[in-house]
Amino acid sequence: MNRYRLPYHLIVEQGVFSRVPEVMADVLPGIDQKKAIIVTEENLAQIFGNVLAALEEDFPHCERYLLTEQTYDNAVALAKYITMNDISTVIGLGGGTVLDLAKFAAFVSKTRFISLPTTLSNDSLASPVAVLGTEGKARKTFRCTIPDSILVDTDAIMGAPVRQLLSGVGDTISKYTALNDWKLAHSVGNDHVDDFAYMISKMAFNSICYNDQKELKSVDFLKRLTQALVMGGLAMEIAGSSRPSSGSEHLFNHALEEKFSDYVSVPHGIAVAMGSYGACKFQQRNLKKIERVIKDYQIPVRPSSWKITEELFIHAWQEAASTRPERYTILNNTDLSDSRLAELYAEMEEVFA
Repeated sequence: MNRYRLPYHLIVEQGVFSRVPEVMADVLPGIDQKKAIIVTEENLAQIFGNVLAALEEDFPHCERYLLTEQTYDNAVALAKYITMNDISTVIGLGGGTVLDLAKFAAFVSKTRFISLPTTLSNDSLASPVAVLGTEGKARKTFRCTIPDSILVDTDAIMGAPVRQLLSGVGDTISKYTALNDWKLAHSVGNDHVDDFAYMISKMAFNSICYNDQKELKSVDFLKRLTQALVMGGLAMEIAGSSRPSSGSEHLFNHALEEKFSDYVSVPHGIAVAMGSYGACKFQQRNLKKIERVIKDYQIPVRPSSWKITEELFIHAWQEAASTRPERYTILNNTDLSDSRLAELYAEMEEVFA
């Protein structure tokens, strides 16, 4: 039987960043009197200076850690520092880069972790995995702790660029092809599908796919997107892997990040949405469904709009499976010839012009 844990809290409210000890008091009384470390980035420290000042006032025994590189070595070094200095709480304030490193450091050091996302660009705010750099440009997905609490301050999210919210939408809709890849892997004996995790991930996709509220910076939409991203994270926690949220579309993104980052830079959620269109075609699924939701939210997935040439697009798909060779997807059994991928590139250029 699978064993999993759930966060104490999921709160989406205005001004919640200013009430962290109060919110945590019902399950962790006196948390503000213990040692804490706030993990963030230099640019975020400037943007959210008032938030950090309030947190440091609420946690008088805290200190800051400014992330420089999202690497495994840095995460382990931070975990060592936390352990050696008897720090009991890690607070991650930022996007996926910050939250992944903070989450993994909390896991290694066996400390509690509070997730304070400043954007809703992907499911790192809730997932039990962290993507960290290893050698060179290579990145690896590591199993870690799901947050003890996820507190989303709508004031902070309202100030995030719209493109980051679109990235969060893209990360959610990519579950359409990820779930099918999971079933495909199960059918060939490569993996086991957890029905409950599958259902929750599908609910996350449906909540965005069939959502009538398209005003991205409304409180109602922010709550819905938060819930969808958290459901994706919980599905991974229940499954014990990232399979409910990551398939061939994510491998396409990994190829862009790890093999072609000198030429292009596409936000994670937008890259996996772009990959979902191709993966959906390879899987012979309902392509119109993915096309509709991408267009409904106006997610910019046209390859050339991100300086992705036909040649680079072809190579990214052909290299995708090698980025995570242990992960069985439709890419293990599909035609990835230059001619077919060139046709896909031309099709996407026209459909999303």
